[in-house]
Amino acid sequence: MANRSKISFDWDKKSIEKEEPGFDHSGKSEARNIPYTQAIYETLEQILAIDSRVFIMGQGVDDPSGMFGATLNLHKKYGSQRIFDTPLSEDALTGVAVGAALVGMRPIYMHNRPDFLLLAMDQIVNHASKWRYMFGGRSNVPIVIWAVIGRGWGSGAQHSQALQGLFMHVPGLKLVMPSTPYDAKGLLVSSVLDDDPVVFIEHRWAFKHTGYVPDKLYAIPFGKGVIRKEGGDVTIVGASYMVIEALRAAEELRTRGIEAEVIDLRTLNPLDEDIILTSLKKTGRLIIVDTGWKTAGVTAEIAAMVSEKGLNFLKKPVKRIAAPDIPTPSGYVLERKFYPGVREVVNAAVELAE
Repeated sequence: MANRSKISFDWDKKSIEKEEPGFDHSGKSEARNIPYTQAIYETLEQILAIDSRVFIMGQGVDDPSGMFGATLNLHKKYGSQRIFDTPLSEDALTGVAVGAALVGMRPIYMHNRPDFLLLAMDQIVNHASKWRYMFGGRSNVPIVIWAVIGRGWGSGAQHSQALQGLFMHVPGLKLVMPSTPYDAKGLLVSSVLDDDPVVFIEHRWAFKHTGYVPDKLYAIPFGKGVIRKEGGDVTIVGASYMVIEALRAAEELRTRGIEAEVIDLRTLNPLDEDIILTSLKKTGRLIIVDTGWKTAGVTAEIAAMVSEKGLNFLKKPVKRIAAPDIPTPSGYVLERKFYPGVREVVNAAVELAE
């Protein structure tokens, strides 16, 4: 069995912020910039090389496209016993992965659509998330459940749902949602090393981005958000692709004389409450953004936390920007209306600034 100490854990929050203050590193000639998908692929390849307990399973992980390129040809290098396709039986196969984790393996179960994780909720919610608690910490389930949300070509109501609100609700699950290639690598390392189940949600459109990524392995701790852009007029909080939308909105707001502070939460469970409250204390105005549904979702939970712990900081009521409470449409025009983005963030910030 490989030695985990080969992985570098020389992380500290200051170095991360110094190395990766934003998304665009194209102006830094010395930076090593790679696409988001390559960051995931590189991480998996490096972890597989040093830890024989890690294996990858999922529909299409060994096909010619390699799960959006994230697992491309890994089965040729590490064999079909460590990289293998799975049938359409999410409940049963999640049970297989949980069983493997219980006996010391480190499975990564990849889903190109999170919608079908609903079929495996019994294994995830009733078993994997509770194991450590029920057995007094003497047994644990170190599994990573990797899934991709986001629209593509009109994916519709059953292939593009953003279900992070459901998973954030479950005790015992950690919930990770990176927005940059740098964070995708560091947070995936942390997820594989964690001794408890981790739901790792990517956004399809984040795959379009390129950014600075060190070639070494490194870990980003859970529950540590980062300020992507500083500002004193309004705080915008989110994770994953909505951080990119928020940064674009912040650029437009600057032309209107409004300086927005954009916070990337990185993980929703654990949640970095301190970074939200500290920023809110400075700005007094808060916009929470998410790709999931609004009612009882991520934005609702964060708004409730702020009402409990930061009510006195608020100068205006909290604004929440999330998907409307209807199934996702597949038509192009309806999709454009359904998904919130820059326009909604800008409008909300302008209203708060008035």
